[in-house]
Amino acid sequence: MRSQEQPEPGKYFYCIIRNPEPREFLTRGIGEQGALVHTVVHNDLAAVVSDSPVEEYDNSRRNMIAHTNVLEEVMREYTILPVRFGMVAPSVQAIREQMLRRRYKELDQLLRKMNGKVELGLKAFWYEDSIYKEIIATNPMIQQLRDSLVGRTAEETYYQRIKLGELVETAMKTRREDDAALIMRAVSPMAIDTRINATITERMVLNAALLVEHTREPEVDQIVQQLDADLGRRLIFKYVGSAPPYNFVNLIIRWDR
Repeated sequence: MRSQEQPEPGKYFYCIIRNPEPREFLTRGIGEQGALVHTVVHNDLAAVVSDSPVEEYDNSRRNMIAHTNVLEEVMREYTILPVRFGMVAPSVQAIREQMLRRRYKELDQLLRKMNGKVELGLKAFWYEDSIYKEIIATNPMIQQLRDSLVGRTAEETYYQRIKLGELVETAMKTRREDDAALIMRAVSPMAIDTRINATITERMVLNAALLVEHTREPEVDQIVQQLDADLGRRLIFKYVGSAPPYNFVNLIIRWDR
């Protein structure tokens, strides 16, 4: 028996799909040897997994690419509920009993909700230093205070420089909110749902995810192209299509040991 010879390998967990029949995929899974990617089935639900001899994986570029490549192949055929990188189940039984059977109703409803839909990512950035020039050019108070500091030492203008920084920060916040709202007014009518994530750099204006019907993706593409044509002198757009719906599916998984 397996239990007397060696422990059953864990299962690295990629996603959940609707598929009642066992199957295998061509893309090799995460790990040095590239394990076979296959399904664990319960009724009409299936977990996409590969054998995993370890419980933790480094968040390296190689591992992330391996994880993403599997999702990309599966997405070409199925609606998926993605699982966050690095999730390893202790056994086939744990997946079948603790996820697919115990949480069947939840997973069934999520798959129905995500059916025929894709996540699109849209980020916008100001050009380097352009926002500062724009703020100064359009704000007489900031321009006047900045000009008053010319030729004076940092020591004697200490408090004025603090005030200038505060005024610029407030102006940037307002400009970011206005630009983000302008972009979202253009794209949100195409979306079933949206998520606005935190901006992570001073230059970032918007970090959004859109859940859209797959058939409407070309319309969103056109809107983003028009935004780039209209605002491209001020903003850089980074647009990612047909991604796993991480922003709209949050599967919290804890295994009973």
